[in-house]
Amino acid sequence: MFSLTSAAIIGIEAVPVHVEVDILRGLKTFVIVGLPDASVKESRDRIKSAIRNSGFRFPRGRVVANLAPADVRKQGPLYDLPIALAVLVASGVLPAKLLHDAVFLGELALDGRIRPVQGALISSMMTKRIGKTCLFVPTENVQEALAVHDVQVFGVSTLSEVVDHLLERRVLEPGVLDETDDAVEVVDLFTSIKGQEVAKRGIEIAAAGGHNILLNGPPGAGKTLLAKALPGILPPLVYDEAIEVTAIASVAGQLASGQGLVRERPFRTPHHSASATALIGGGAWPRPGEVSLAHRGVLFLDEMPEFSRYVLEHLRQPLEDGHVTISRAAGTMRFPSRFLLVAAMNPCPCGHLTNPSRQCVCTLAQIHRYQKKLSGPLLDRFDLVLDVPAVKPDELMSQEASESSEAIRDRVLMARDRQRERFSSTDQFVNAEIGHTQIETLCPIDSASRDLLKTALQSGKLSARGFTRVRKVARTIADLAESDTIELIHLAEALHYRGQDANQQNV
Repeated sequence: MFSLTSAAIIGIEAVPVHVEVDILRGLKTFVIVGLPDASVKESRDRIKSAIRNSGFRFPRGRVVANLAPADVRKQGPLYDLPIALAVLVASGVLPAKLLHDAVFLGELALDGRIRPVQGALISSMMTKRIGKTCLFVPTENVQEALAVHDVQVFGVSTLSEVVDHLLERRVLEPGVLDETDDAVEVVDLFTSIKGQEVAKRGIEIAAAGGHNILLNGPPGAGKTLLAKALPGILPPLVYDEAIEVTAIASVAGQLASGQGLVRERPFRTPHHSASATALIGGGAWPRPGEVSLAHRGVLFLDEMPEFSRYVLEHLRQPLEDGHVTISRAAGTMRFPSRFLLVAAMNPCPCGHLTNPSRQCVCTLAQIHRYQKKLSGPLLDRFDLVLDVPAVKPDELMSQEASESSEAIRDRVLMARDRQRERFSSTDQFVNAEIGHTQIETLCPIDSASRDLLKTALQSGKLSARGFTRVRKVARTIADLAESDTIELIHLAEALHYRGQDANQQNV
């Protein structure tokens, strides 16, 4: 029995699926077996019409298409093309040997046109992994699939075009990677930010080391503008990071038609009405949520206390582990979630508790309830907690130009280069990813610094988790200072950013 190869998308990985078709005697029926979902079952009528409208005859009798292995659930329309080709092989239109070394995926229109599908990148990775020589995908998915090196990718637009190529009637040329300059344009927002030097310094440290940051201040202080300025100083994605980001975007259907590798770091800003499933991921057949769509980029939660506390508590595990594991009856999926969390909040419901020029109208009970919407364990996962005060009129009216994003980005890139060299033998990228077992090796401190940390621990201002996080931040501050060792001044600055905890307001 002949079978050709397609792919099943499981999480952000692809596994091979073998498509078999047999034509039996009996009533004229067409069935698909092998644990297909509704979208796969509905492909029967699309495949029939596409074959007939492409100039071929659909076989008489009972046609059975099997998608193996049968214990892997198949979903989506990407099996249209491989099933149609397997039907043509079973009908004698195509010799089986022509399809042996290739992988096929694509959705068929009723007239035989081939529409784009999700998961072309990870299917290309699978093609390379299982030793197949080429991959046939819809034309719109070619650049995405070509992001994987050493895979020959053919872009096809109709079913008849695939058949003509396989029979060598009209041979297609393999796709060529578009190598035009796709550098990300940096939007300079830092020059628009007046004052807030401490906050801008904190944003720079967060960008350099991948540290989570909480901005706390009254309305109009510039918290949102600071968060939006952060992507402009982040380094471009390296190849391995771009592959991860593109794979997630592809599975989630976030890639534009014809797009190749994603070069810009994600910046996700979910609304505070988002559910836990939308934020973390899930569903009957698990899909990536906002924390995974922000992988290797920024997740910005504006007005963080307005989010449901139940939803926010779901952030604790991905912040700590760098991935999300979702278990359902259909299977268990693991999605990466290494993101830089930026959150903004007001000090009280009206926002003016710390504003010297406006009077707060909130009661103590209202302030307490508002601040307690963020639990202590969640707050403890922020490496930097910054007070963003209202901008003084003199600073706001100043004509003096602020430092540009490009100047700050140069320092961030220099610090990231030092980290890249430090983690060259690991799969880590930034200081925020340093593990507990690596703290003493990668973040050593002298006796004076240990005494300072001991004092902070004894006073209750620093938790055990904060003890390791403050050393990671100090490592980043030392990198920005081009220092190979963590000095007392670096640790003191890092500890300063931990001390202004949002739930320790003097109310």
